[in-house]
Amino acid sequence: MPVRSYEPLSLNSDVTTTRTFLHEVLPVTGTIVSGTYGKFMAEDNIKNYTHGMFQSVYDYPYLSSSTNHIFDITCGYDESTGTLSSSAHVQNSKKINMYNQFCQVLLGFTGSNNTVRMFENDLKLDKTGSMNSVYIVSFSRLLTKDQIKKNSFKMTIGTGSWKHPFATSSVKVLQDANARVDGQGVNTTLGGDYGVLFTSSNPPAGTIGCGVVFYQAGIAVITSSVFNKGANFDTPIPQFAGTHALGGPAGATAMSASEALADMSISGNCDAIRHRIQNITFNNSTEINSTIYFCRVPHNKFNYSANPTYLTGSKIRVKNVGGDTPISYITTVGLYNASNELLAVAKLSEPLKKTPENELTIRVRLDY
Repeated sequence: MPVRSYEPLSLNSDVTTTRTFLHEVLPVTGTIVSGTYGKFMAEDNIKNYTHGMFQSVYDYPYLSSSTNHIFDITCGYDESTGTLSSSAHVQNSKKINMYNQFCQVLLGFTGSNNTVRMFENDLKLDKTGSMNSVYIVSFSRLLTKDQIKKNSFKMTIGTGSWKHPFATSSVKVLQDANARVDGQGVNTTLGGDYGVLFTSSNPPAGTIGCGVVFYQAGIAVITSSVFNKGANFDTPIPQFAGTHALGGPAGATAMSASEALADMSISGNCDAIRHRIQNITFNNSTEINSTIYFCRVPHNKFNYSANPTYLTGSKIRVKNVGGDTPISYITTVGLYNASNELLAVAKLSEPLKKTPENELTIRVRLDY
């Protein structure tokens, strides 16, 4: 049996803690979102539900045991939006509910009359720049891990015709260009930190935002007006959706984004959005908290082993003559509590030679 030689650790000089952030680049291509696994609107990796309130996108046919959930997508609008909120519109109450649900979870309530805050295209939350109708993409925790890294989010969309959504000059890249890891260009609310999405990598002051991304929640909220043209997003594109997408009204061959929000189902709007996503990329962040133990091996300890193979009779096997220096090889470090109960084990990649002529410091790191 291996020897158990104990050496006390000083909490002041032998133990320290660190925090490390790991980042992965996550690309989501438009081919996965629409058209990889089957004909568009009938893909095996797109899951619609009987409640019809959102749509789920997977990286493989969703009935497969090896599939991974990528994100959910939905749409909604505020009930005060006169042109959209009407009982005559398709799934009107569900679209209002989806909008209010995400507002409540991510923004909370106002302090004055306890009403739900509305999404805004800036960081002020002062009821200016409200985004009354939005598309919402909620990413899987598998992708975002602890959070989306600030200043890394990009979503490339097409605003061309239905047949050619990514035609020249019809491509927009939505990005959190002003957000910084140190907190600049970011606001914090109930749903955590969030930054504004712009269609420029270097937006000048006064540029109108086209959405927001909530980093810890892993949710991007995009205004429906981003699918309009013009510097202020005030010119609707006439072929945002129609009978091409699930749930389009009969005879409607071309619809603007606002018309689709009113007259098409949530699933139909999700189809239309997926058709116009060319690429999504961001860096996720994983926070690793570590405790590091510096296990010090002095020159006059751990030079012998109680392993039965260490001795032949009364002689040490690794000695040729009695005057030779004793030698041991360290292969394992155990961490014990005050009652000598084993709590953790660290294995060395290769044995370390130990003699009375050397001292060692073995660094053991516990990540959690």
